[in-house]
Amino acid sequence: SRGDKFSPKWREQVEEPMTEARRRAAEVDSRRGPRPPADPDRDRRWADERVTEQWVDEGSVREVAEAATHRAATAPPERREPRPLDPDIGAELVDALGGQRGTRLSERLAQASEALDRERFDEARRLAAAIAKEAPTVAAVQEVLGLASYRLGRYKPAVAALQAAQELHENPALLPVIADSYRGLRRWAAVERVWGQIKAASPPHEILAEGRIIMAGALSDQGDIAGAIRVMEEGRRAPKRVRDHHLREWYVLGDLYDRLGDPIAARRWFTAVAAEVPDYFDVADRLRGLGR
Repeated sequence: SRGDKFSPKWREQVEEPMTEARRRAAEVDSRRGPRPPADPDRDRRWADERVTEQWVDEGSVREVAEAATHRAATAPPERREPRPLDPDIGAELVDALGGQRGTRLSERLAQASEALDRERFDEARRLAAAIAKEAPTVAAVQEVLGLASYRLGRYKPAVAALQAAQELHENPALLPVIADSYRGLRRWAAVERVWGQIKAASPPHEILAEGRIIMAGALSDQGDIAGAIRVMEEGRRAPKRVRDHHLREWYVLGDLYDRLGDPIAARRWFTAVAAEVPDYFDVADRLRGLGR
């Protein structure tokens, strides 16, 4: 299905924390043609930033987006041809706009997707916004626009574009991004509503985990640490195989219990993380701070 092929590239994993997974259950670029060789540390760095901002500093992804925007703004431009756009998306643009214009905007969308991959979020947003004016009913256009806006911390336009993409083609992998955008806007009821949609969609485990982390973060933002822990403990089972999203969830639980004043539970979860990945983010420091 199209949802399997064109899903957000935002989830973090430890490989990669988001992002994320390559990082995420399904990637935005999986419908955009073959990827260039990846930086093996990129997802891990992205994940570490996410954990730092959300759970240590108790912020949302705003700081992460700002830092990423700075990197994108100061990085030297790379001159290279964009990866070919998935033929199905190109066909949608041709159907909407005709052969010549549709082909031209397909090239532009490929450029926008490439800019998103390279963390040039302003460029990606600008290109996608221009395409969206002419082809607002192409889900892929709205998705790139929404993801770029999200990474820039422009949560209101991110929600608008991602909701439009969802209406055009349902994709559960976008729901955590929408929920986190609402979190950035401090629209708590909307975060809870989208969390309900995530659970109802029965998505892959990594998407469910991302939604759970965001819902817990929203409760934590409001000072309800106990409620955040209840969300994180919901449906908790020992996994047969530890994956990246399990590490993120365990780290979050350790942080929440630490903030609740329960060092024994905090040590248990941080120890579980360290047993799998000893250098995961600052887990060694957290354990030392808890007397371990």
